[in-house]
Amino acid sequence: MMHSLPLTMPAEWERQSAIWLSWPHNRETWPDNLEAAQREFFDLVQAIATTERVMVMVDFTQGEPAVKTMRSWENVTCVDISTNDAWARDYAPTFALDSRGALVAVDWEYNAWGGKYPPYDLDQQVAKRVAGYLGIAHASPSFCFEGGAIEVNDCGVLLCTRSCALNPNRNPEMDLPQVESIFKQYLGAKICLWLTGNAIEGDDTDGHIDQIARFVNSTTIVVAADGGNQDLQSERLKQNHCDLRQQLEFNGLEHYQVVSLPLPSPFQFCGRTIPASYCNFLITNERVIVPQFGVGEDEQALQILAPLFPNRQIIGLASRNLAVGLGSFHCLSQQQPENKKKL
Repeated sequence: MMHSLPLTMPAEWERQSAIWLSWPHNRETWPDNLEAAQREFFDLVQAIATTERVMVMVDFTQGEPAVKTMRSWENVTCVDISTNDAWARDYAPTFALDSRGALVAVDWEYNAWGGKYPPYDLDQQVAKRVAGYLGIAHASPSFCFEGGAIEVNDCGVLLCTRSCALNPNRNPEMDLPQVESIFKQYLGAKICLWLTGNAIEGDDTDGHIDQIARFVNSTTIVVAADGGNQDLQSERLKQNHCDLRQQLEFNGLEHYQVVSLPLPSPFQFCGRTIPASYCNFLITNERVIVPQFGVGEDEQALQILAPLFPNRQIIGLASRNLAVGLGSFHCLSQQQPENKKKL
């Protein structure tokens, strides 16, 4: 189906039709705890489905018992789409709206974060298959990227990191103005705020923004912060915080509020150092689902986020096992905005 540019990506807190997820099945991602990660995934599905439609992509030919289980749940639809891995935020379509308010599936060129985790051929096809399933237009920028690398508000302001968008393992020939041009055409960005990125030790995405900084409303941004440690991670986090302040001032957005959201204390699980962040929360129509890692900062993160979402319920869910795969609830999900086209 044809689409018309420019497009606009709604903010995550705007009205949604559904949340898309992919069933976690890759044992290379969770070598020691796949079943435990799947149980946490079930809890995530149920937490969303309490108030909103959930679309779970799963390979029906594999005979997953999960399909039978989830099909019986209210507000859950299983969709027969095969995947290599579970990180739907990055390879599922980034949904945008055209000038008429019609939904469009933006399909980034996906190479598993710079070719780190082959094979990824099935994941490359997901955006087209979701567009076909929904019967909506499909837009393909000539740009290798992932959905977890962008964050927008409802005023045309976009957050991104240089370490990801300008990484030669994705788009070696592109410079910053070319990247911004794509964001303006396909996401409706008017102002792009650039953070250095690459802040969290162990992160394999080259610095996705959804681990570092997130909009919680039109003019408030939460930014990952460390607890005062003088290590490399702490210095990188401070740099991103400084970047954001400078970029806001440069663009005349001094009235924007920046709130620090501490990272969880460093921890190892299943033999891995986990690059965990409370910024990886998911906003649904009625809830904000916040990862919990079984560390002392869990409750503090909930207390910081609660007043920032006065009209939503804050839900803390265990994500320690899922985080072994180097992501959490936001990485696993992709919101589908309401189609605003007038009939």
